[in-house]
Parts: sequence; C-alpha cells; structure tokens
Amino acid sequence: MHPIRSMLIAGLLACTLPLAALPADAASQPAVGDAAPDGTPPVPLLWKVSDADNSIYLLGSFHLLKPSDYPTAAEIDAAFDQASEVVFEIPPAALADPATGMKMLQASGYADGRSLSQVLAPGELEQLDALFRASGQSVASVEAYEPWFINLSLVMGMSQAMGFDSTHGLDQHLIARAADKGKPTAGLETIDAQLAALDGMPMEEQVESLVEFVQDPAQARVELAQMHDAWRQGDTGLLETLAIDEMKSRTPESYRLVNVARNDAWLPELQAMLDDRSDEDVLVVVGAMHLLGEDGLVDKLSAAGYAVERMCGACSAE
Repeated sequence: MHPIRSMLIAGLLACTLPLAALPADAASQPAVGDAAPDGTPPVPLLWKVSDADNSIYLLGSFHLLKPSDYPTAAEIDAAFDQASEVVFEIPPAALADPATGMKMLQASGYADGRSLSQVLAPGELEQLDALFRASGQSVASVEAYEPWFINLSLVMGMSQAMGFDSTHGLDQHLIARAADKGKPTAGLETIDAQLAALDGMPMEEQVESLVEFVQDPAQARVELAQMHDAWRQGDTGLLETLAIDEMKSRTPESYRLVNVARNDAWLPELQAMLDDRSDEDVLVVVGAMHLLGEDGLVDKLSAAGYAVERMCGACSAE
C-alpha cells in the first residue's frame, strides 16, 4: 500500500477545483484494471438526513467520471427533484469564473522563494524529469510549482488517459442539470478556502506523495481504477479503506486540512439547513471522502441527533 492515494483523493474525492494539467501527458498510459461498466447506474453514495420538518440529501461525488457512469441512479434523480436548492463544495458561479485558474496558479507557487529543485532530493528530481522526458517534456517547466500542484496535474493527465473527464464529474453533471431546471445553487466554501487547504499541506507530506507517484505511476493507475470501481459499487467500507486509511496514517496533516477541518467548517452550515428551514429540502453534493468514516459528515450529523438513512435500494441495510 502506498500513500499515492493522498493526492488522488485531493483531486477526485475531496476537492472540486479544476486541476490545471500542466504536464498532462507525463503520466498518460493505457488504463489498467478499470472496471467495465455493466450498463446499470452506479450505486449511489446518498444519505437522507432529517429533523422534524425537512431533510438534506448528502451525495458523495467522484469529481472526474466517464460517460459510461451515467445515467444516475433513481435515488439521485428523486433527491434532485425533491430539493429546492442544490449545494456544492464551491458555488458554481465561482467555479466558472476565469479568475479561478489564476488563483490556483498563484497558490501553487512558493511563498518563501524556494523552487522545486530545492525541495526535492537530486535523485527524486531526476526521476520526475525522466517521467516528463518520456513524453517530450522537462521538469524545468514545473520548477516554480509546489509538489501538491504538480501531483494533481499528473493525476489529471493520468485520469484523462484512462478516460476520465472533469466535465463528466457528478458535481458538474448536477450543476448543469440545476441550471437547466432553474434550481438555485450555492456553495459550502470559497475557492480561497479550498486552495488554502491544499496549499497548507506540509511540504514533507507533499514531497512524499509526489515521490510515491513518480516512483510507481502504474500503481497509481491501478489505485484510481480501484477507487472508481468502489465508488460505482457504492461500497462504503472498501472506499474508506482505499481512500482514507492510507492518507490518514501516512500524511495526517494533509488529511486533517483536506478533509477533517473542512468537514468541521461545513457542519454548522448543514445543521442550519435543517434547523432554520421548514419544508425545504436541500441536495448537498460533495466529494465522497467527506461523507465516509468517523470524520465524515454522515457520522457527525448522526451524532448530532438527526435521523440518518442511506438512500440506496441496491444496498444491504447499513
């Protein structure tokens, strides 16, 4: 087991930001081990959380998907139809703002004046350069960027080579559906807050995750395929094992910033949707990582006394 998943999660199971694929071809290889869809919709990671007079539906997203991951399950369609508002990690209008990309580039630089060659060991830099040179690129093109940004860019390139696309992500699909139906939308946090979580990850953890990816990109492709398959199956136990356990143990501060701290910041907003509204249901779409495990929003809301029910006709009782 490798901590490669820490950056995969940040891009695909925890964060909504569009990932700038700087060296997109550097990790482009044929797909390995991806599950062949059987034509049925993915099993939804969907929970209904209720108080006396209204409900919120928590839906776990995979931020990059394939056309074969559609249509959505009937439970998702029903929750969307029932909701008076659809809430995402970041307001859709902010995601579409051209300034978002510039903010991400600004956050990806070194605030202390260092460069990539100063934070990677010579051998690690050579390995990264070899990965780039294999596709006609050079590590010099990313010298100004921090490891987290390079890692996410590599993940984006790898994902695209495997047939994933952000335009097919579940959140993007529902953003488009909400616009088509005229449903109001909102966000739980700002772009600046999400960037601060990524940029705040300790340098040593950023380096560890990037080096693990560079040393074994084939393993990263296998892990992405496994996580996508677990997400399609709606297998909460397997997805928690694949997506959380390694990051939590190997890069704990990154896990805290990307997952726990953001969940804690969102929790009062979700409670207000229940406590301060009546007869208005809300669909909340966030990366699947935010719903799973003891740090997840499902357990936190259950512990706060709300009624929680998994909405999944294909699932066994949980």
